[in-house]
Amino acid sequence: MRIRSSVFACFCLILEVLGIALFLRGFFPVPIKSSFSSKSKLSDVPPEPFTGRSLNSSKVPDALFKRVVIVLIDALREDFVFGPNGRKYMPYIRHLVERGSTHSFVAKARPPTVTMPRIKALTTGSIPGFIDVVMNLNSPVLLEDNLIWQAKTAGKRMVFYGDDTWVKLFPKHFMEYDGTTSFFVSDYTEVDNNVTRHLDSTLKRDDWDILILHYLGLDHIGHISGPHSSLIQPKLMEMDDILKKIHGSLILKEAEGALPYLLVLCGDHGMSETGSHGGSSEHEVNTPLVLISPAFKKKVGMEKPSTVEQVDLTPTLALGLGLPISQNSVGRLIQPVVEEASLRDQLRFLHLNGHQLSYLLKDSMPAYEKGDRLRMDPRTVRTIQWPMEKQAQTDPCWFDLRDPFGSESRTREGKEPLPSISEGYWPNYQSLKTAK
Repeated sequence: MRIRSSVFACFCLILEVLGIALFLRGFFPVPIKSSFSSKSKLSDVPPEPFTGRSLNSSKVPDALFKRVVIVLIDALREDFVFGPNGRKYMPYIRHLVERGSTHSFVAKARPPTVTMPRIKALTTGSIPGFIDVVMNLNSPVLLEDNLIWQAKTAGKRMVFYGDDTWVKLFPKHFMEYDGTTSFFVSDYTEVDNNVTRHLDSTLKRDDWDILILHYLGLDHIGHISGPHSSLIQPKLMEMDDILKKIHGSLILKEAEGALPYLLVLCGDHGMSETGSHGGSSEHEVNTPLVLISPAFKKKVGMEKPSTVEQVDLTPTLALGLGLPISQNSVGRLIQPVVEEASLRDQLRFLHLNGHQLSYLLKDSMPAYEKGDRLRMDPRTVRTIQWPMEKQAQTDPCWFDLRDPFGSESRTREGKEPLPSISEGYWPNYQSLKTAK
C-alpha cells in the first residue's frame, strides 16, 4: 500500500513539474532573436536582384524624410483619437486624420502592455516577454540592435524629452535630453510641463534630425481616476495643442526642394476600463498611429483606420530614414508610407524587409536548412503586388503588372509555390514595358 502511495505521489510530483514547465514555456517564450552579436550595417545590405536591364544597387534607397518628430503619449487609447469623442478630445489631430496629408492606423501592442517592453518593441521591432515587466522598474542599457543605435551610427542628431526610461535604455545616444521620472503617479501636470518647456527653443533650431517626446500625464490620470475621468479631455486637448504647435513649426521650416518632414503620433499602450494596463484587453493593446507628412496625399474624409502591428513602425522608420532594419525586427513595412516613392524603390524596400526577415527566420529555426524556400503567404503576395496594381489602375498600358509573378491564380489554387523572398526574387523589368 505504501509503495502504491509513493508511486502515486511521484507521479503527481512529475505531473506538477511538467505543468509548471509548460506554464513557464508559454508565459516566458523564447524570443525570436538573431544569434549574431553584431548589429546590422549598411555594408551588409544585399544588392538588388538582377533586374534585366539596369545596374544592381547595393544601397538602401535614399531617405524619404529629412526630419522626424515622434510624439509618444503614454496610455493613448485608439478611441481617444478615432472614436466618437475624437473630435472633442483632439480636434486638430482629428481634422488632419480626416482632411490632412496623413496615414492613420490602429497599432496593436503585444502584451505585456507596460512602458519599457513597449519602448523596446518600438525601437528593436522585436516582441519582448513578460520577464521585461520586472526590468521595467530599473531598465538596463539596451544592447540589442535597435533603431536609435542605427540612427546614431548614421550620424543622425537626436534630441529626447520625457520618460527617463529612454535615457536608461539609450544613455549615450542623444545629443540632448531631459528625463522625467514616471513613478510619481499623482503628478499629471508638471511631468508634462517638464517636456513642453523645451519645445519652443528646440523647434527653432536646425541642429537635430530626430526629436522624441514621451508624455506621461495621460497615463497618470488613468491610474488615478480611469479613462472616463473629467481630467481626460483637458489633458488630451493639451496634447492636441502641442501637436498643433509642432506641426505648424515643421510647416514653417519646410524648404522648397528639400525632403519632407514626418510627424508621428503614437502610444506605447492603451488603458483598460479601470485605467490600468499590462494585460491583453482590447483597450490595452489598441493604440493609434498617425503619420503626418506633406509626402502623403490629402484625405477627403474619415476612413476606417487599418490595423498594423506596433512593431511594423520600426522597419518603416528605418527605411524612411535610409537606415538598415534592426536584425531582430519582426515588423513589416507599412506600405502606404512609401506609396509615393518610385516603383523600383517600393520594391527595393520590400526586398530589404523580406531579406532581413528571412535571415532572422533562418537563424532562429534550427530546422530551417539553407536550401529551403521561404514561401510567401497570400497576404505577403498582396503586399508586394499592391503598388503594381495601383500603377496598373492608373495606366492601362501596364497590362502585365496586375500579376507580376505570373502565378497568382496558380498560387490561389495551391498548385505551384511562389518564388522565395530569401532567394531575392525580383520582377524582370524587361516585362514592365508599356504596350504600344
